[in-house]
Amino acid sequence: MEAARHHPGPGRGYRPSPPSRDALVAWPDAFGTRFTVFVDTEEEFDWGKPLARENRATQAMRALPEMHRLFADHGVGPAYMVDHPIVTCPMSVDILNRLLEDGRSAIGSQLHPWVNPPFDEDVTPLNSFVGNLPRELEAAKLASLTSAIASAFGRRPVMMRTGRYGIGPNTLGLLAAEGYRVDTSMRSGYVYSHEGGPDFTAIGNHAFRTGKGDLVELPLTTIYTGALGRGGVRLYQALGRVPKARGVASRLGLMTKVALTPEDMPIAAALEAIRVAAGEGVRLLMFTYHSPSAAPGYTPYVRDAAELRAFRDWWEQAFRLLAQLGVAPASHDEILAALDRAS
Repeated sequence: MEAARHHPGPGRGYRPSPPSRDALVAWPDAFGTRFTVFVDTEEEFDWGKPLARENRATQAMRALPEMHRLFADHGVGPAYMVDHPIVTCPMSVDILNRLLEDGRSAIGSQLHPWVNPPFDEDVTPLNSFVGNLPRELEAAKLASLTSAIASAFGRRPVMMRTGRYGIGPNTLGLLAAEGYRVDTSMRSGYVYSHEGGPDFTAIGNHAFRTGKGDLVELPLTTIYTGALGRGGVRLYQALGRVPKARGVASRLGLMTKVALTPEDMPIAAALEAIRVAAGEGVRLLMFTYHSPSAAPGYTPYVRDAAELRAFRDWWEQAFRLLAQLGVAPASHDEILAALDRAS
């Protein structure tokens, strides 16, 4: 696999095609409109510096139980998408096993290739997207992570998210071959091609069957709000070609791109996005955050105690609105059961 060190990778500029109408998941009526939370459960590193294999510290995990209690108070059982530094840290595994005792939370996979063996590639921005690696190396990293999670938690993971949303042309087939049932690597409307990553402008918010075995894609929700919000990703792209146009459009209330996360996303924008998503018929709203944000000082989103309070308040306000709209939480296992009925 030594050739991987200089191989540009088959996934450079990978752009998934939009799903056909027949591929869209028809959620059972009884499922209603639901929301779920996926946590990128990962090691700590300096977000302003280059990635490094040595960054495997997991001290922020000590704060996760307190954050988990906030979710549990609202009946929310997150899916903790763990990567290799987490699953090989006994302290982190012990913490997560205690969180799983709520009966609603679950463990999934998150693959950060730069800290996930085998290490047969250079650590570069391009290689940080696992889908850019040669197929054999990507498969080996996935198998290594899946096996480690099964050993640590006594259950093979069936939901996956590639780190940095770094899906490539081989990823879905490899996931299906490993027995995964759900991928959450596609971030609706987002583009990472300037770094050699994927382009998700053709992917909407609706779950769809990938055509790789029984594998279903649950895209991370992105909503366009404002008077011109219905213009969606195409209008947003057009605005990007005019200097400062996106900022002006947002300040004027014409168009704002909103991801459902408290990380760098104001709560007022998120609340409006929740209303829009529910009104547009998005049946499963996908929320996310990074586990190190549970404690101050580990991510640029939660730098001190004041920002941690704001982070927690963001969730409280979001949960209140969701409850008012009748949008109930859906756990990992409830999503799987609904997909079984939908098939």
